[in-house]
Amino acid sequence: MAVSGKVWIVDFGSQYTQLIARRVRELSVYSEMVLPDITAKDIEENDVAALILSGGPSSVYEDKAPNLDPKIFDLNLPVLGICYGLQLMSRHFGARVHSDNRREYGRSAIHIKKETTLLSDISDGTIVWMSHGDHVDTLPTDFEIVAASDNNAPAALVHRQKKLMGLQFHPEVVHTVEGTRFFENFLFKIAGLKRDWTAEHFVAQATAQIRETVGSAKVLMALSGGVDSSVMGVLMYRAIGKQCVPVFINNGLLRKNEQFEVVQKLRKMGLPIRMYNCSAQFLGALKGVKNPERKRKIIGYQFIKAFERIAKSYPDISFLAQGTLYPDVIESRSVNGPSQIIKSHHNVGGLPKRMKLDLIEPFNSLFKDEVRNIGRELGMPEDILERHPFPGPGLAVRIIGEITSYRLAVLRKADEIFIDELKKSGEYYRVWQAFAVLIPVKTVGVMGDQRTYEHVIALRSVNSSDGMTADWSPIPNEVLSRIASRIVNEVRGINRVVYDITSKPPGTIEWE
Repeated sequence: MAVSGKVWIVDFGSQYTQLIARRVRELSVYSEMVLPDITAKDIEENDVAALILSGGPSSVYEDKAPNLDPKIFDLNLPVLGICYGLQLMSRHFGARVHSDNRREYGRSAIHIKKETTLLSDISDGTIVWMSHGDHVDTLPTDFEIVAASDNNAPAALVHRQKKLMGLQFHPEVVHTVEGTRFFENFLFKIAGLKRDWTAEHFVAQATAQIRETVGSAKVLMALSGGVDSSVMGVLMYRAIGKQCVPVFINNGLLRKNEQFEVVQKLRKMGLPIRMYNCSAQFLGALKGVKNPERKRKIIGYQFIKAFERIAKSYPDISFLAQGTLYPDVIESRSVNGPSQIIKSHHNVGGLPKRMKLDLIEPFNSLFKDEVRNIGRELGMPEDILERHPFPGPGLAVRIIGEITSYRLAVLRKADEIFIDELKKSGEYYRVWQAFAVLIPVKTVGVMGDQRTYEHVIALRSVNSSDGMTADWSPIPNEVLSRIASRIVNEVRGINRVVYDITSKPPGTIEWE
């Protein structure tokens, strides 16, 4: 009989850990990423139905390599180790793990040695993605090799009695042809989990939790007009009605006419939103600041100050609601864990004690595409749900270096042209996110037979499902040509346009 429960993914620092969480959720099973310091007791107290151990850059035999509570392997819990996770589990059961000349990177075929549930319906010779320099050299106690690589190195191990198993390759990446099937076998045939992580389930669960948490108090609801906060606003308002106080803060870092368009759309959805213009305080605080991390922290602090002032107008407000997403939390993780901070997020880190408000973040366990599905479950229009993501710090992270009124005006106009042409060509809804970046570096140009020395605009367009990984969008050349021509001709101060073709990783989507 299938059971409900969450899957914990132990993050040992792999660049692919987030992809494991995505693959599990795509199969309608709830997953969370956790650090290696979890204990067997934590697992028992948190309704964890299965555990997946990620890969990682360390070697298990190093002195400071991340480890795991050994009591976890004594639980009656299905555990799947991937790469480093397999090596860690193997070493726990007495195997020798070491590095030698048999390193395996890239695409490789694996060959099934013995039929087992983990390999059910997997083709012999299937292509997988290898990325490891260490390998299991001797067989762990009570384990058997069920698949091997072209080099005859162990590719899949399974415990003879317990639901412990491991893969020496990465099923989570798209290069592993039958990667989804490995997860299906583990989650459903071995762990016996239900496919019950759906938008409908989340809406019902979140609504009940919001009502229970808020009680009769009021909630200051921070809306930016983006997909996340708009869906959150509708969910919160339906859950507690007039107990919500929805507010929109113009921080002076918005795109052209954005504040008016946002407020109009949200009011059409029935949200009694109030608009506050705080441009002067944000831009004043950012004057002379060039470091991107300082920008983010300043913006976060200014948002808190603004909410603090607004909250004083409503003495019965006890909560602040914001649309923090799971990728925001992941990318802002502490360096105390094996994964490093990619960038800090302005809305991650809590509130100062003086505010005396508790945070409500209904979506801090969700990815962007999951939020969109929840919006559809709530009956929201597609023109809001398919709107491109826009960062909380706004144009501050799309201007390299100092923020000035002049630079903001230049970028707003260039960005408006870019998005306008994408919509005219039909490309806007084919890409996940597109925007312009102002590079305050001057280059030589020729305009009207005269030499110019002006700034550069970079165009960025990516395809993604959740923002954790992304590929650059192959926008047709004729569309890019029109965009570049319009920007150079219509935006004073720009004489060169470039197109960013970097994927994530190694780059990030935003430039700062």
